[in-house]
Amino acid sequence: MSKKLIYGGDYYPEQWLDKPEVLEKDIEFLKAAKMNLVSLGVFAWSELEPREGEYHLEWMENIINRLYENGISVMLATPSGAKPRWIAAKYPEVLRVTDKGERNLFGERHNHCYTSPVYREKVRIMNTRLAERFGKHPAVVMWHISNEYGGECYCELCQQAFREWLERKYGTIEKLNQAWWTRFWNHTYTSFEEVEAPSSLGEKSVHGLNLDWKRFVSDQTIDFMKQEIQALRDAGAMQPCTANMMYDFQGINYGKMQEFVDVISWDTYPLWHKTDDILVAFDNGMQHDYMRSLKQKPFLIMESCPTATNWQGVSKLKKPGTLMNASLQTIAHGGDSVQYFQVRQSRGSFEKFHGAVIDHYGGMDTRVFREISQVGEELEKLAELAGTGVEAPAALLYDVENRWAMEDAQGPRNKGLFYHEAAVKSYQAMKQYGMNVDVIDMDKSLDSYRVVAAPMLYMFRSGIEEKLRAYVENGGILIMTYWSGIVDETDLCHLGGTPHALTDVLGLRSEEIDGLYDWETNTAVPVQENALHITKSYTCSHLCELVRPMGAETLMEYGEDFYAGKPALTVHDHGKGKAYYVCADMEAEFYTDIYKSIFLKAGIQPLLSDIPEGVEVCSRCTEEYEYIFVQNYSEQPVKVSIPENGELLSGQYDGRLAGRSSIVLKKRKDGGVYEV
Repeated sequence: MSKKLIYGGDYYPEQWLDKPEVLEKDIEFLKAAKMNLVSLGVFAWSELEPREGEYHLEWMENIINRLYENGISVMLATPSGAKPRWIAAKYPEVLRVTDKGERNLFGERHNHCYTSPVYREKVRIMNTRLAERFGKHPAVVMWHISNEYGGECYCELCQQAFREWLERKYGTIEKLNQAWWTRFWNHTYTSFEEVEAPSSLGEKSVHGLNLDWKRFVSDQTIDFMKQEIQALRDAGAMQPCTANMMYDFQGINYGKMQEFVDVISWDTYPLWHKTDDILVAFDNGMQHDYMRSLKQKPFLIMESCPTATNWQGVSKLKKPGTLMNASLQTIAHGGDSVQYFQVRQSRGSFEKFHGAVIDHYGGMDTRVFREISQVGEELEKLAELAGTGVEAPAALLYDVENRWAMEDAQGPRNKGLFYHEAAVKSYQAMKQYGMNVDVIDMDKSLDSYRVVAAPMLYMFRSGIEEKLRAYVENGGILIMTYWSGIVDETDLCHLGGTPHALTDVLGLRSEEIDGLYDWETNTAVPVQENALHITKSYTCSHLCELVRPMGAETLMEYGEDFYAGKPALTVHDHGKGKAYYVCADMEAEFYTDIYKSIFLKAGIQPLLSDIPEGVEVCSRCTEEYEYIFVQNYSEQPVKVSIPENGELLSGQYDGRLAGRSSIVLKKRKDGGVYEV
């Protein structure tokens, strides 16, 4: 990873090749803003190969050289995210086919089949050319593989690849039929050749089919990316590779994708000022931690917006302080870059009004450019954080395959299971207590955590039941919720009681679950003299699970409906640890209060004590030092107590933290006084 924090953005000089004076001006802007890297070539294929076999790379080399002369490095992209028109005209089989069998026309981005041998070959040739020309150029420090991979194709090539994928997975059609429970509705297959991808015109009610199709699409996309990277490697380009991922994206299993890139990167576009900036901040922070946790290493922000986007419902400007707070939040959660889309605002087409470092006016005397330059100054102050790690005592289990299965399950609510929202509530509660949090899937180890929160773990896969059992037995604190342990990895319901294989660990068995209408609520009422000393009642909605205690202690009960008096929150001692079970979709305040009680009871120390509402605290560390970020996402100043044995690296602090502002504190981990 870089010895400095990366600061830059997506740059599209190919749009301005007829205006060299503009390109020279761009370098002035980049240097004034203290930017040190640009992503280049993301959508440049038509300029690199305007006609089949006719290559023009000299313009790119000239720009790379000029950037390098001015101290600006390059993250060079492979341009597969948007193909030239000539490919679609000559090779129409590269265009995607819809689930209704209709072949798309040329247009948009990622309108190409990841299975197509023709497209794979054309991409390989282009990537080889780029690697041969720039693989050893000193300015090129990393490869940006394609752009925001996603989407699916239903052409016959993909259908056949899916059948082959299934045969490798199941071996025999009998095993597939059993895994998919195809006797239901008399949908038994007699050969793999009979299988078709789920379609609005055909089969869409076999949940095992739907689930495996999503897995196949994910695997096929990853395989395409692997071949892109291999072309670079075969041509001698050895720089690290990354592929920009997306917020809460469900089209690819990023947990598998991470294995084949060297550095994790993603694109962040929070909806600041739409509802509650505090909630937006925690939601965005959870995604940062998810990306960091994929490799347990620093990640990169590939894209963010310095002002208003143009494709969201409302193009809302960032209020003063928001850009700095959002940028430093990336660093606080373990990121090593802040990058923008875009460096210079396009004159035409879809994103001509999307925010940029350089707008249509083209001057430095704007509010946005001043804030961009201030971010550059702060990142230079924090350069020593590059490559530092995050030590997290808590983990949130958040699994995309679990979500695929749960949201296709047909019950207990088909309009709003609120899995993401439930995860955010647990995450926010842990962060408000003042802990770093890893966001992991079921493939990861749990051994290093004091606390594991597992909301709505509907599907058990990757041996997670054994991991959770061992985790609690060895002294861990597990907080599990309603609608967990219901099905196996092919979406077949477990028999013999749920949560599957953990009823003794949790000390209870689920009996029923009530789906509430949108206007319905219930309450959770504390039991007298409960172990957590809970005194408040809380509202719950959407889903209320009815459980039968089998050794678990009831801490709270339902207050209404025919199940009034039944457990709403339980705890059970198992081995050396404790297993809590939240029986209903509780309001956010429940999680904040109850998690705090659990952590205090367990003696878990927060990064800071008495963290005010609206403030997030994170830390990064080396063996010797800890860097504490304190960020206020509210509009009002707040009182914050920080350790005295430290140095203020960034921000202003006088016992209070201004609204929409941040401070960064450096202190010795051994408790000694930091010496300047």
